[in-house]
Amino acid sequence: MTVPSEIERKFLVDEVPEDLDIGSREEIAQGYLATGDHQVRLRRQGDRPLLTAKRGRGLVRDEVEVPLEEESFERLWPLTEGRRLKKERLTATVDGQTVAVDVYRGPLAGLIVAEVEFEDLDAARAFSPPQWFVRELTDDASYSNQRLALEGLPVEEE
Repeated sequence: MTVPSEIERKFLVDEVPEDLDIGSREEIAQGYLATGDHQVRLRRQGDRPLLTAKRGRGLVRDEVEVPLEEESFERLWPLTEGRRLKKERLTATVDGQTVAVDVYRGPLAGLIVAEVEFEDLDAARAFSPPQWFVRELTDDASYSNQRLALEGLPVEEE
């Protein structure tokens, strides 16, 4: 049995365009049980509690996500203390591609990123980001959700 892979590009966004046709909005709270190249996170996305295991970094990563019972989520959540983040996820279609725009809350307020998942590497490489995607973050580990939850906002060099 093969482990499912996620092919995703991530971009910094200065602001959400006013004319963006937002299809959905969900609040997300996530915390990390294990960190590093093999991470395990808890996430409440809307009213759905999930456990996710990820392996790897960059454009292609292994990812397995499983639903959790609420009671299990509540028992595990305290173990993520000090390794959490909150964000609102806006989902929109841009040039035929589904884009998840994450607007961070709390200590990460002001940070906005867009993530685009792809079916294959060719589609990922062929994707031409819209102008409101300011800078690609796909290979910038300082903007991974794990690092943001552990260390906060990266310090930008002048």
